[in-house]
Amino acid sequence: MTLRPLFLATLLPLVACVGGGGKTTMQFYPLEGQIAAEDPTLVIEAVMENVSGTSGPLKFRLPGRVKCEGTWSSLTPKTVSRSNGLSLTWKKTGGEIGNETRTEARVNDGELYAVCEDGRRVQGTFVIGSGTASGTGQATDTQGNVYKLLF
Repeated sequence: MTLRPLFLATLLPLVACVGGGGKTTMQFYPLEGQIAAEDPTLVIEAVMENVSGTSGPLKFRLPGRVKCEGTWSSLTPKTVSRSNGLSLTWKKTGGEIGNETRTEARVNDGELYAVCEDGRRVQGTFVIGSGTASGTGQATDTQGNVYKLLF
């Protein structure tokens, strides 16, 4: 009997849990340039993936169905705390040992960069709250368009 099927059966749930990370949308509001001149009410919706992490894929379409793909990244510091000792309370009687990694509550800087099918490049900066999937910023593209970012 081979152990390979058993090994694969135990590995599959672990692989399914990795990644994911959630998605959120980011809105690009054209402020200046040709896109803003043509339709100042246009809102370009982008999808940010892996928002529970510190970077991930970014996908959106510019007017004319121009597909753009890239990456967003945020510098989100984490702290590690270690605990051990004796607890003598009614709710927690006994010892407590463990490690905890948590995100520091603060505003963090982020960047995005994407390349579009028509050769255009979009890059920008934003600020994002630790432990959240919301932020604000600004981006520009190589054709002179300027965008306000909200997510």
